[in-house]
Amino acid sequence: MMNRGPIMTAVTPRTSTRQTKSAEDLLTESRAHLRRLPPAEAAAAVADGALLIDIRPAAQRAAEGEVPAALIIERNVLEWRLDPSSPARIPQATGHRQPIIIMCQEGYTSSLAAAVLQDMGFIHATDLDGGFAAWAASGLPTVGPAPGMDRQGVDQADTALID
Repeated sequence: MMNRGPIMTAVTPRTSTRQTKSAEDLLTESRAHLRRLPPAEAAAAVADGALLIDIRPAAQRAAEGEVPAALIIERNVLEWRLDPSSPARIPQATGHRQPIIIMCQEGYTSSLAAAVLQDMGFIHATDLDGGFAAWAASGLPTVGPAPGMDRQGVDQADTALID
């Protein structure tokens, strides 16, 4: 068998340093530039016109519930749905000065996503401190979870066959 060399080749990193970073490092760097909103402040901002964007996957929303005022844009397409120059932009995205609050389940992924939006020029992008879990625990409006789903997103009808 012929050896064709490595499948992946090294690329130049975005930063000038060649050090590795942990997920915690990235999170700390992202949050250093965010004014994270607690649930009550986020709800007030939404009432004043901010977009609250839920980036959680469908199974997680079904298992945990949703915020009625949130716009659903899963994480894998977020940048394209908000970018004013993208043909995939949603009509609710009105430009780089628009207040945007990103929400995930517990406030980790949302911090990373909000930092990327700031890198794209969305100067008022931030995230919900504590995510959906904090919103729900604060007694703010939620709907769900979907009937028949447990907290891990497992359809209870499927587990009934095992029992």
